[in-house]
Amino acid sequence: MKSIKDQNENSGREKIVAAQETEEDVILNISLRPSKLSEFIGQKEMTDNLKISLEAAKKRKEPLEHILLSGPPGLGKTSLAHIIANEMGTRITTTSGPAIGRPGDLVGVLTNLEEGDILFIDEIHRLSSTVEEYIYPAMENFEIDVIMDKGPYAKTYKFNLKPFTLIGATTRSGLLTAPLRSRFGIFHHFDFYDNDDLVKIIVRSAQILDIPIEKSAAERIAGRARGSPRVANRLVRRVRDWVQVKGDGKITVDSAETALKSHGIDVMGLDGVDRKVLSIMQESFGGGPVGIESIAATLNEEMDTIVDIVEPFLLKIGFLKRTPRGREITDKAREHMGFPAAKNPQKEMF
Repeated sequence: MKSIKDQNENSGREKIVAAQETEEDVILNISLRPSKLSEFIGQKEMTDNLKISLEAAKKRKEPLEHILLSGPPGLGKTSLAHIIANEMGTRITTTSGPAIGRPGDLVGVLTNLEEGDILFIDEIHRLSSTVEEYIYPAMENFEIDVIMDKGPYAKTYKFNLKPFTLIGATTRSGLLTAPLRSRFGIFHHFDFYDNDDLVKIIVRSAQILDIPIEKSAAERIAGRARGSPRVANRLVRRVRDWVQVKGDGKITVDSAETALKSHGIDVMGLDGVDRKVLSIMQESFGGGPVGIESIAATLNEEMDTIVDIVEPFLLKIGFLKRTPRGREITDKAREHMGFPAAKNPQKEMF
């Protein structure tokens, strides 16, 4: 087992898991993104139900009901929104909750939509309360009232909108207000992908990137992809770079293992940030319990990054547990990280 010092030395390497996609990610993910529902790998129950909704809307010649997609980042919410637009043969306008700062911004977007168009709002839980009030009548009645001026000069202008579909995506559905949530007709939650589906995604991406890959190598990469297609594709690109510069241009088990190790990805899929979070919890807080705010402040990292990116995976693999008093490291994490055993070990509940 590596010492805490060794783990921290690796934490400065490239973040394989990031809160926001880089410009490179956006460009390359578009090329790797499936364009049809039949090409979408994984989340079978969800796609089967969505297929029925799409066919029913087409038969009625009506726009789809408003859709809410929830789940951890990197699981395909944006990709699915584009697939829905493609399947319906309509345009998609993409924005995010923080980007719509004023009601006027929302009006500008909504009035430019044609009938049947899709408005995709990422991070919809971050809409301001003022903007949210304006979006209710737009979703229900396809109209929006805007108040101009103030006091005795105030006037209300009604804008009639063309029927559209709003697709909202959120990583934290618990932060959505009840009135906003109630206006969606279709709800779908994304779960982490199993290794078999990730292998299919990796093999498909390697074909698009025109890089030969052994199935066993794809399985090795899938095992470290944190259950996320975005991470899987990012790892494929990093391994591709390594084999093209230091290898023979083919991704094998050995080359994948060496490339992943050079980027600080361990056998459990942990990167430098994950290990640093666990190390700080152990060194500064004795393994917990500790509040997420204290972890973020000590780590000098955004709290949302830890809550949305790091914590879900650590909970999934049993390295972290939530208690009424805060987060705690588990014995499984201590063994993997080489930490000393807890002074007062208690039976862990999962």
